[in-house]
Amino acid sequence: MSKKISKVVIPAAGFGTRFLPQTKAMPKEMLPIVDKPVIQYVVEEAVESGIEDVIIVTGAAKRAIEDHFDVPNAELLKNLEMGGKDELMRHVRKISELANFIYIRQKGAYGNGTPVLSAEPVIDSEPFAVLWGDEFIYSRPPRLKQMMDVYDKHGGVVISGVRIERKEDLKRYGIADVTPVEDNVFRINQIVEKPDPDRAPSNLATHGAYILPPEIFEALRSLDPGQGGEIWLVDAINKLRDRGVPIFAVEIKGGKYYDTGNKLEYMKTVVELGLKHPDISSEFKEFLKGLGLR
Repeated sequence: MSKKISKVVIPAAGFGTRFLPQTKAMPKEMLPIVDKPVIQYVVEEAVESGIEDVIIVTGAAKRAIEDHFDVPNAELLKNLEMGGKDELMRHVRKISELANFIYIRQKGAYGNGTPVLSAEPVIDSEPFAVLWGDEFIYSRPPRLKQMMDVYDKHGGVVISGVRIERKEDLKRYGIADVTPVEDNVFRINQIVEKPDPDRAPSNLATHGAYILPPEIFEALRSLDPGQGGEIWLVDAINKLRDRGVPIFAVEIKGGKYYDTGNKLEYMKTVVELGLKHPDISSEFKEFLKGLGLR
């Protein structure tokens, strides 16, 4: 029987160079989507899926993340109370109550496998989830919950899948060579990290969310630096596959992928969710109409 997934690792140690100079002092994961930072959307997805412990792997200049999920300071609460802003006070209090937050500083070589390995001491030999801190998928049920259901049935490694419509975008993701299993579930034969679009095995990007067994840590430690001299999580997953561990992709049902890791996609996300926000949607829509865009 598969063990219950109760922990998520959220890597948030990157420099955010695509958003400089904005990210010189502020983490890219704290960039606002209307009135919530990107990483809060990620945490909320995890909590709605049943996660209890949120392990955020940080680096230098990332204290704002810890402060955001900490208990609000007394001065702020007093200000809100005096202003009769009870609803805002409720929202602010709720943030620190979402989950049990654990913070770890990343150590080791550069690459997206390193923050996962950094979290090993608090995983305690159990399967766990990984969600990136600068992108999210909105779906009902949540993406991670859909993945947990597949894990409960099949075990192994489970990765979220998103179809990439534009061929030129394939080089930005890990693209899977897959065999259908059932409905929206596929057995992954191989993952090619950031392939040449003409050599990509499919248009199914496997990224953004993972359910991993604790054996991933030994696989990560055994890796030699890969593409770009970095430690890639996909290389460790491929090692597990070679040892007979089944790897599955779940094409997320009813999901909308929001990539906030580059300027253009971030602005698209802000506009789209701004148009859905109950406080500003109507006036924001009128503003956009008034721009006379064609």
